[in-house]
Amino acid sequence: MALVTNKQAFSSSFTQRCRYDVFLSFRGEDTRNGFTSNLNGILRHNGINTFMDDELQRGNRISTEILEAIESSKISIIVFSKNYATSTWCLDELVKILECKKNGQVVFPVFYKVDPSEVRSQKGKFGEVLAKHEENFKYDTNKVQRWRAALNEACNLSGWHYKNEYVFNR
Repeated sequence: MALVTNKQAFSSSFTQRCRYDVFLSFRGEDTRNGFTSNLNGILRHNGINTFMDDELQRGNRISTEILEAIESSKISIIVFSKNYATSTWCLDELVKILECKKNGQVVFPVFYKVDPSEVRSQKGKFGEVLAKHEENFKYDTNKVQRWRAALNEACNLSGWHYKNEYVFNR
């Protein structure tokens, strides 16, 4: 993954308000103890200040600390995996990340063993999960529509498709 080799690659006009170089958005049960922790380790080894939610308390609502970490990051990397959309927490992060993108944040999607077209078109598991979310959030139909729009938007960004443990394709 040719994302970065040193901290100087992160210079930008909004450096002063950034606390983190990279915010990592991922579904813990899918990638925390493998792909994402390895990516985090490589970035930190190269002097990149990352935010990974490994020390936060879990709950039903996205925490203020997460929202602040997203807002104060130069780059967000979204690791889409098979269960990413099962987490309303991840979907809320995604919406926030794309809001920050409008203010200059750089966003890279990584499709970890999922087809980008399945995420974009919300077919297969992504479609099933979003249909369940629509049932669970009948009182807030706009919430699921924001998630759907965010998934579609993120899939149109340049990123990487991770197919196995050795190959990245753009």
